[in-house]
Amino acid sequence: MPKRDLISPDDLSLEELTALLDLAAEMERDGGRDLCAGKILATLFYEPSTRTRLSFESAMLRLGGRTLGFADPGTSSVKKGETIADTARMIQAYADIIVMRHPLEGAARVAADYADVPVINAGDGGHMHPTQTLTDLYTLKKARGGFQGLVVGLCGDLKYGRTVHSLAPMLARLGAKIYCIAPPELPMPEQALREARSAGAVLGETADLDAVIGQLDALYATRVQKERFPSSEEYERVKGTYVVSAALLSKAKPDMLVLHPLPRVDEIAYEVDDDPRAAYFEQAANGVPVRMALIAALLRLTGETVLAEARAAEPSTPGRARPRAAPEVCANPSCVTNHEHYLTPQFAPVPDESRLVHCIYCDHEVQA
Repeated sequence: MPKRDLISPDDLSLEELTALLDLAAEMERDGGRDLCAGKILATLFYEPSTRTRLSFESAMLRLGGRTLGFADPGTSSVKKGETIADTARMIQAYADIIVMRHPLEGAARVAADYADVPVINAGDGGHMHPTQTLTDLYTLKKARGGFQGLVVGLCGDLKYGRTVHSLAPMLARLGAKIYCIAPPELPMPEQALREARSAGAVLGETADLDAVIGQLDALYATRVQKERFPSSEEYERVKGTYVVSAALLSKAKPDMLVLHPLPRVDEIAYEVDDDPRAAYFEQAANGVPVRMALIAALLRLTGETVLAEARAAEPSTPGRARPRAAPEVCANPSCVTNHEHYLTPQFAPVPDESRLVHCIYCDHEVQA
């Protein structure tokens, strides 16, 4: 059966998403039953990580498998100039499944194009973080039982915060409503909101958290992504814009959840940790059963069909077709195609937007 990868939330149908969340609950309740005995997970982390890398390793160990990989690319052949494509083709000889975090947007898709084993995107620059989204959704489902009609405030750095780029469209797909709360300098990218807008799920965009806090069933706070700002001056202007404090929570619903993908810097005061609405450490713990479910499903080890057979894919790199009048290069300086020069930039039409095309790697949109 053709392999499945998880690069974007769009790789999952609603049925598959529901089945994964149900399987995660089973994993949390019953354990992994040594489903991955004899299997090896490779963790390729080109950027720092605590929760994502360790939760993947914990998940594989709890499933009875083993792990290998690196947490510092400086200790690997990347230091010598090895490309993502060559790294992926080599690692597939050593492991049964690959998890990759990389600062370049679209890097995980390149690895998936070249590897014959499943590839999981553990964060590619400011683009996507689909396994964090699965963890976020699992946390909400455990607390509330479902998503229909939930009002979720996405607050903080919505421009560079990859977790919200994955979460917003999935919340809309599941029937939730969202407020986007950010300073004018850090708005949610339009491509991340398009699906939510078309579903009527965006209740508003505002810089005023106080004005909407009382309407929220969950507040999803995010760190200002210092490492992705083009200059330190721009970061200094917006850092500390929002601080979730006891005073702020006094204006919120008594059962409003406070979520955060972590690490926090100064956007949630330590006094909030003792509030029963603070769910971010439980949220981090939930990453283990969620990633157990995902690993087992991608390796087809669950004894039931959680993920359908791979759908027909576009031809592999570098043979994808270029739409007429598409640009020759991607305008996003963080796109993987601007750094891995064996790649041919490729674009596809944006659905329902006749004048726009998007990069198939980083999703950056431009006029055709």
